[in-house]
Amino acid sequence: MNRNSLWSLRLGFSNNQASAIENLGIEKFLEQSLQVPFDKNIPAFLESSPKTYADLKEMRQKAKESDVEGKRKLLKESNDINLDMKSWWIDKMLNDEFPLKEKMVCFWHNHYVATYQKIKVNYWVFQHNQILREHAFGNFKELTKQIVQSNAVIRYLDNNENKKGKINENLSRELLELFTIGIGNYTEEDIQNGAKGLAGLGIGEDKATYHKKDEDNDPIVYFGKKGVFKIDQMIDIIFEQKNIPYFITRKILKWFIYDSPNEKLVTHYGDYFRSVNFEIKPLLIKIFTEEFDKNTAGSKIKNPLEYSLQLISELNIDIKNNNYLANFIRQQNMDLFNQPNVKGWDGGKSWLSSQMYLQRNNLLYVLTSGKVLNQKNLNDPSKMDGTKMDSNKMDDTKMKQTPVHLDWNKGDNKQIIAQLSNRLLFQVDETSQKDFESILKYDFDENAKNADQAVLRLFTNMIKLPEFQLI
Repeated sequence: MNRNSLWSLRLGFSNNQASAIENLGIEKFLEQSLQVPFDKNIPAFLESSPKTYADLKEMRQKAKESDVEGKRKLLKESNDINLDMKSWWIDKMLNDEFPLKEKMVCFWHNHYVATYQKIKVNYWVFQHNQILREHAFGNFKELTKQIVQSNAVIRYLDNNENKKGKINENLSRELLELFTIGIGNYTEEDIQNGAKGLAGLGIGEDKATYHKKDEDNDPIVYFGKKGVFKIDQMIDIIFEQKNIPYFITRKILKWFIYDSPNEKLVTHYGDYFRSVNFEIKPLLIKIFTEEFDKNTAGSKIKNPLEYSLQLISELNIDIKNNNYLANFIRQQNMDLFNQPNVKGWDGGKSWLSSQMYLQRNNLLYVLTSGKVLNQKNLNDPSKMDGTKMDSNKMDDTKMKQTPVHLDWNKGDNKQIIAQLSNRLLFQVDETSQKDFESILKYDFDENAKNADQAVLRLFTNMIKLPEFQLI
């Protein structure tokens, strides 16, 4: 098994960085990955999306005055922009030279959940995503301060409804339970008093701001400290708590390496995280360099992004439109910008229900067949087992084709089997070896006209195995 391929997939979404890891070494590779600049540019598709609170009120008024058809059109336009944003993000994951930043943004995206489905303002969702990108490798405490004061989080967790005399505890609770220290490390009184400290923190022009008429300025007791505390002071107090580092180090280990991380590792890295004052960059370097030399392959189920982007990379497919890939990922319950609830995607075994496994094989068939990726052939159940399509359902002769090219080094059948299994990251047992040799036979001619198709057939059968679902 190729360790560099394993870590290329763990620190990105494909095998594309394997040679860089091998040539640079893991430490220098990480150094370059962690220096990727922050792109401040606003994508063109957001041009018509409301950006200020005044823009939003104007759009709402327009919707209020519109007839049913007008309302439907405005909703479609907003949903189309959101799909464009998903495609834009997938493009960055596919094409960035060092995709570790986007993988870390996706981690934070699932940590500080704020969905478009509830927020309904694409620009605020984009701002949320950009805060995560700007601070992806920065300081955990500073990132928490920035993201909690985003309009997206305020809207998603209803803090715009949190006012003196009419307290809403949603943000106060999730700040502790899901963003920082986790269940069991705070009291209900901390939540109630925290909500008072957050009262009046509402939607602002560029970020959340306190509205004086809604503030509660009475002294509160928060984690044993008494005073008039606002959001920044509250987060400072939270980060003084004993258990603050372990909740996040456990989640980082789960995201990158282990579906069930050892608690000794969680404590080991958590203690270090506290010692570097919650700086994310040194924590990641320590985790990745220390875990790199361990035999950890197969300790995590691939999420839908890792599965699909690895396939596209292996097959050297030029995706012209990522919208359909975004929809496949949505089918796999990993809808970008739209997690199922405030806890985010569960990960682990939840990625591999029987239905999801069939959908993955469906995507595999579509891609290896060279079919243009579109929603119709993604949804066609006749492809879930790789069988030929019914001509009544879809005319293959009229479907456009997209070039598919699998890279492989010439050799005999056993050498090619070893090469692909090494790259695709699983051990071949005796039974699998015999199965593979029945597909790519002992008399395989590497120079034959159909050699590429034969190796692609072997590749397809390897991908179908349960082992390929692991990383």
